[in-house]
Amino acid sequence: MQKYHQEPPTQRGQKYELAVNATKIDTSELVELLQRSSVERLTSYRQLQVQKFGSVATIATTDFEALYAYKRGEYQRSLLLCTLSVNKLLYAVRTPGFTVFSEFIQLLDNDIVALSTLVLLVNHECRNQGRYSKISQLTLLLYLMTQSQLKLHHSVTSLAQTLDYVEVAYRRHSVDLVLNKLTLKLIERKIMMYIDGCIMDLRKRRDS
Repeated sequence: MQKYHQEPPTQRGQKYELAVNATKIDTSELVELLQRSSVERLTSYRQLQVQKFGSVATIATTDFEALYAYKRGEYQRSLLLCTLSVNKLLYAVRTPGFTVFSEFIQLLDNDIVALSTLVLLVNHECRNQGRYSKISQLTLLLYLMTQSQLKLHHSVTSLAQTLDYVEVAYRRHSVDLVLNKLTLKLIERKIMMYIDGCIMDLRKRRDS
């Protein structure tokens, strides 16, 4: 009579686990590759905009690169890209917008996502009107600049300069861009909270 050798359950389980792990795809690397490819294509799109409309509008080509750098934690690079573009856009007459599409959620900061969601929750009709989910290039770059400065613990003087840029942006943007105005207000609030915190720390050191 032929005898069959049966593996212990633990060995069968280990072999199955190894087989499954061998066929798994590293999804984090795949997501990273797709994001990088998308940013490259979006940057190419900005460059094409400059070629076609650069004579009638001021267009920064590095907004998606700055967004991607910030998402990756490369705050110094993001700040550099933002600073160059903000100086270019600050007093421009015409600039393109940045629409907060759901496809960009993976790249966007949580506060921006929450803010855009809040706008939609308050008024469901906003879903059908693009201007309610749009911010300007300048506002996006100012937000990334501020966040990068905060992450890098920049001086109060540096943040005060960014606050001056925000005040200029307030005067130069259309009133009907609701999300744009709210984002500028959020930037202003973040800077003021940071400055107030620095002042409080300075007073505590003096008193101690």
